[in-house]
Amino acid sequence: MSEQLTRRVAMCLMAHPDDCEILAAGTLALLAARGWEVHIATMSPGDCGSMDLGPEAIAAVRRAEGAAGAAVIGGTYHCLESRDLYIMFDEPTLRRTTSLMRQIAPTLVITNSLVDYMVDHEMAGKLARSATFGYPIPNTVTGAVPEGAQVPWLYYADPLEGLDPYGQMVQPTTYVDITTSIDTKTEMLCAHASQREWLRAHHGIDQYVIAMRSWAERRGAEVGRPLAEGFRQHKGHAYPRECLLTAELGADMVISRA
Repeated sequence: MSEQLTRRVAMCLMAHPDDCEILAAGTLALLAARGWEVHIATMSPGDCGSMDLGPEAIAAVRRAEGAAGAAVIGGTYHCLESRDLYIMFDEPTLRRTTSLMRQIAPTLVITNSLVDYMVDHEMAGKLARSATFGYPIPNTVTGAVPEGAQVPWLYYADPLEGLDPYGQMVQPTTYVDITTSIDTKTEMLCAHASQREWLRAHHGIDQYVIAMRSWAERRGAEVGRPLAEGFRQHKGHAYPRECLLTAELGADMVISRA
């Protein structure tokens, strides 16, 4: 399967700047090292992510941080310009999402969990689910469908702390060993310097990178690896059902519990 791919384009579409770095950057770094084109997109610019700066000022800071994080692995950053707490599953937002996806024409999409601690994350996951299905259909949005476009492989990253809104643990179907890419993941996360103070003030978290690494250690321990990221693969009608991550990264790096 992997050798037959005509495109190797990964898109990580999540709600806010730094979501991708926390939840999926280790996997993206591994793909980038294998020659994949990588795009990181956020639904919002993180305009509520400050206790001091106004929405436009912090949004400008965070767009720049998003671009800097993506650049660590040679990736491209995009913002769909919804606003924090107002990411909606509606026609205008879905059209923007689908249009961007058509421009990128990803082979692989990673997005937020459909169940998470906040609705913004859940809406990003729903928008990604709909756009992945719709972007190769000619009549959904304007613009030509790129050659080789297809319904991509779709994976949902862990919800924050691995918990659904009821406090129940969400178990991955797929684990990616990120032991060799943790330094790159850390560098990408550290590009989001504005968020350390915000998280300390609003969430009581003063260990931005340590918290990320601790979660990777926990997921790794579940499969006997030092560090891992967890995902669940979408296998509904029209979606590829083979594990693309296993095919691209190897069975020694990817542990499946599907």
